[in-house]
Amino acid sequence: MADLTHFDEEGRARMVDVSDKAETARVAVARGKISMQPDTLERIRLGLIAKGDVLAVAQVAGIMAAKQTSQLIPMCHPLAITGAKLSFKIVDPGEVDIEAVVKVTGKTGIEMEALTAVSVAALTIYDMCKAMDKTMTIGDIYLVEKLGGKSGHYRRS
Repeated sequence: MADLTHFDEEGRARMVDVSDKAETARVAVARGKISMQPDTLERIRLGLIAKGDVLAVAQVAGIMAAKQTSQLIPMCHPLAITGAKLSFKIVDPGEVDIEAVVKVTGKTGIEMEALTAVSVAALTIYDMCKAMDKTMTIGDIYLVEKLGGKSGHYRRS
């Protein structure tokens, strides 16, 4: 297992120094899901949620979250994201699958930004539908793939 880089020699938390690392093109893909009552999903599909277009708002929220990850996760570096895309797949009887693809040319990875995008998109769906469905469950958030950087290409099997 790799050494934990967010701790110094004395065991104290630190932000990793990436000053000497080369900039490379990096991409991360993350996925997650939110499960709900079939009627809630049908109302989302038909655009009948009083707060508006749930998936459009969740898409914007996910992109905004990716850009703000360093404000939420203490040891993340602020990154100049060059691309962020969220997509949704409606799965019957009551599930929305969420995928984020986030890109950067930089000195450190973009995985946390992709994971944060998926998480906040799911939370936004929850927020917009909670008045009619308190049984919703957010889960299975994971890294699918990452490209670039010293550790190279990773793809979840």
